[in-house]
Amino acid sequence: MTPPSDVSAQLRKGVAEYCILGLLSREPMYGWQLSETLVHSGLIASIGTLYPVLSRLRERGLVTSFEEATGAGPVRKYYRLTTAGEELLADFRDQWPAFSLTVGALIRGEAPDDFTTDPPLEGTTPDA
Repeated sequence: MTPPSDVSAQLRKGVAEYCILGLLSREPMYGWQLSETLVHSGLIASIGTLYPVLSRLRERGLVTSFEEATGAGPVRKYYRLTTAGEELLADFRDQWPAFSLTVGALIRGEAPDDFTTDPPLEGTTPDA
């Protein structure tokens, strides 16, 4: 059983990649920009936890990186979405509202009235 203190960490792990994709959908960003936003919002603990996630996203072809010189400092590595990243984010955005409503109802001990009439969420089966 997961200790209560791990609940927040498990929730963050489940959505951090999609939050990064969402931020990058607005504009390319460099690591420090991403980490400041994600640390401030409580989604990651530190910049050190960001880079492994960015590496996984790059390996999966969801983001790409490029370097750009700045006038007053070192060259910065920026990250941007690929077409595959945009498509995955669009799928997540489509599925998130129904998923979060269902989870919210279930953890409150409620059963949504339309459970038996609506098709299951994509990627699930009614018997699962």
